[in-house]
Order: sequence, then structure tokens, then C-alpha cells
Amino acid sequence: MCAATDCGVEARDMWRGRGGSEFTVDRNLVRVTEVAAVVRASLGRDPVAVERLAGGSKKEVYRLTLAGGGTAVLHVWSAEENYWPAPDAPEDVFADASGLDLFQAAHHALAEVGVRTRRLLWADDSHAVFPADVAVVQDVRGGTLEDRLARAPAPATLDALRSALASMASIRESQLGKVGKPDRSGRTCLELVLDGARRNLAAAADRVPALAARRAALADRLDALAAEIKPRPTQALVHGELGPDHVLLDDADQPVLIDIEGLAFFDPEWEHAFLEMRFGFAYPTLRLPDLDQARMRLYRLARHLSLVAGPLRLLDGDFPDRDFMLEIADWHTGRALSHLD
Repeated sequence: MCAATDCGVEARDMWRGRGGSEFTVDRNLVRVTEVAAVVRASLGRDPVAVERLAGGSKKEVYRLTLAGGGTAVLHVWSAEENYWPAPDAPEDVFADASGLDLFQAAHHALAEVGVRTRRLLWADDSHAVFPADVAVVQDVRGGTLEDRLARAPAPATLDALRSALASMASIRESQLGKVGKPDRSGRTCLELVLDGARRNLAAAADRVPALAARRAALADRLDALAAEIKPRPTQALVHGELGPDHVLLDDADQPVLIDIEGLAFFDPEWEHAFLEMRFGFAYPTLRLPDLDQARMRLYRLARHLSLVAGPLRLLDGDFPDRDFMLEIADWHTGRALSHLD
């Protein structure tokens, strides 16, 4: 098995190759005339240009250039903009995290703990001015932390991000689940991760011969890792999918979190298993003390399995960049199998 940091560098570079801040898709590009009513209602201005920003698979994001100068960012949530199938249990902490309600709840929670995200300027779910849920937010123009790290180290930014993560980890709750949609199953974080990992293993093994051949061994490995974990009474506030492409930089190179709809109360190790993978060589600056290493071992494997099953599930729909999703699934297949070495 490769060292976690080395695996993270590979993962980050693979992701950057066609994804992250450079990855865009094309489905229903809005026009200036279609958003004019939104901009007038929210800012009292007229838009003169609409530029599609790097979005993803759940919502669309546009930069609005305003008459008289200045910019803002428009988020659009609608069924047409979400490539994922509808979740069976939307309150599940691992279900598709998308929607204005989750965005507003997460925005409020981060503001309370002093962690920056794009300032919310206006939101509307009435569909009176636009046929979808929308929010207009502050435009942050410093680029992503992913792009910055590709050019040069960013120690001050990473230190600030670590402080934000520490602030979030200090907020503890006995109730787990998404902010605004707590999990009602009564299960613990460990039980949810283990159940999810088993489902992802089964789904992935049905499609990936290499995983099918080692399915029993991987199932045994999950059980063995879970057996090492001791109960814990509380959960911390976590972003859920915090890669460097989900961190913008302001004019002072301070971090601004985006794609916050998955904000949840959960084990911080779930967050850090993803951070470790996505930040690679930069992760040691972000590592918090007192992480449970038994949880880290299980959650690394669970994360890899989810990043095989998830992209393959996405390809059941009409997601356009299929090769990129296959690359992600293939890379994480290798990482999952490495846990048996």
C-alpha cells in the first residue's frame, strides 16, 4: 500500500487532469435575458454578461457582470441541472447534497462559527422570478486553492484553512446528519459508514471485475477495521467533500469555502480521509490533533469504495464527461485494493 500522502498527490493530480476547477459541462446554459429578472430583484441592477463557472453534477454556477461595473455569482438548483438520480432517503448524510435549503442552513452554520463562505446576497425558492431555486452570492475572484497549490506553496492560506477546520471540529453535537436535515435512522457514524461501504462495495463489484474477484476479502477488511473502533458520543461540523477545488481565495489569499450543501455533523475523520487524499503533500498542514487513527483506516477504504461506486452510478444518467468519471473509478479501484496488501 502506498503512503497516504503519496496516494493523495496522485489523486489530486488525477483529479486536476480533467476535473476540479478546470472541469465544466454543458447542459442548459442560461442567457442574460433569462437571469435579468433575478439580478434586478436581488441587486437592483441589470446584467450585461453571464459566464458559466466550473460547476459540477448538482447545480449550475454563473458569474454575472453587472451594468455599471461589479460582479456577483448566481447559483441555480433544478432537476434539470442535477445529474444524480433522486436519493431513496434524502435525509441520509450520504445522500445527494443539493438544494437551496441545505445551502442556506450550511451558510448560517458556517457564519456562526466564523468560517467564511461566499456572502449570501439574495435567495428565492418561490419560482416567481426564475423557474428554479436560486441564490445570488458574493463573487470571490482569487481563484481556487487547487490552482494556487499547482503553482506554488500557500502556507498562510493553508494555516488559515486549518484554523477554519479546527473551528468546525470544535462544534460538537450528539445528533448527526446534514445541517438542516439530521439523520433519523438512529445509527452511529461508524454504522452509517460501514453500511455505506458495504453497499458501495456490492455496487462496484457488480461492475468492476477486479473488485468482484476480491469482494469477500474487502468485506472482511471492512469488518476488521470497524471492529477496532470505539464508540464516540458526539460529532463535529464537517464540510463533507472539501477538496482544494472547493476552496476559493479572496484578495488577501484567505480561504472561502464553497459547495457547502453537504455540511453535516459527522466524524471529523470522514472529512480528513478526504482531505488527506485530495490535498496530498499539503495535507500535513491541515491535519488536526486527536484524530482517531482506527477511524481513519476504515474511512480511507470507505472513501475509495464510494469513489468507485459513485462515479459509476452517475454514468447511469446523461453525465457528459464519461471518460473522466471512469478515470476516477479506476484510480480508486486500485486504492481500494491496496488496502488488502
